[in-house]
Amino acid sequence: MSSQEVTLTVRLVRSFEHRNFRPIVYHGVNLDQTAQEFIAHVLKDITTRAGLPAPFRTYSYDTMKIIHQAHGSKTNELVVSLEDDDKLILQGDHTLREAGVAHETELALFCEKDYKNYKANPTTSW
Repeated sequence: MSSQEVTLTVRLVRSFEHRNFRPIVYHGVNLDQTAQEFIAHVLKDITTRAGLPAPFRTYSYDTMKIIHQAHGSKTNELVVSLEDDDKLILQGDHTLREAGVAHETELALFCEKDYKNYKANPTTSW
C-alpha cells in the first residue's frame, strides 16, 4: 500500500435518534481524491454490498463528517459529534488529505437534513 492509500471506516448513519448506523471499512483509499468523489464511490458501493440491510443501501446520504482520528480523543456522542461542523464536515471540492483525513480515520455518512434536525433537538429514543 502506498503512503497515499489508507484504510478508512465509514459509518452509515440511518437514524441519529435511534442510534442506527453500520460501519464499513474501505482499504486502499487514495487521499488525493475529492470528498465528493469518495462519497460517490461509497454510495455506489453500498447499493450492492452483501450483508448490508436494504434500508442502509437505499437511504439518501449526502454529507460526510470526520468522527475520529487514529490516536485522538473520542467524543461522548455515540453516533457523531455535534460540534466543529465547519472543520469536520468534508467539503466536496477539497481532497480528503486537505480535509484532514488520514490513515484509520473514522467518517460518518448521513443525510444533512436529518443531522440538522437532530442537532436542533438532540434527543434519543430506544
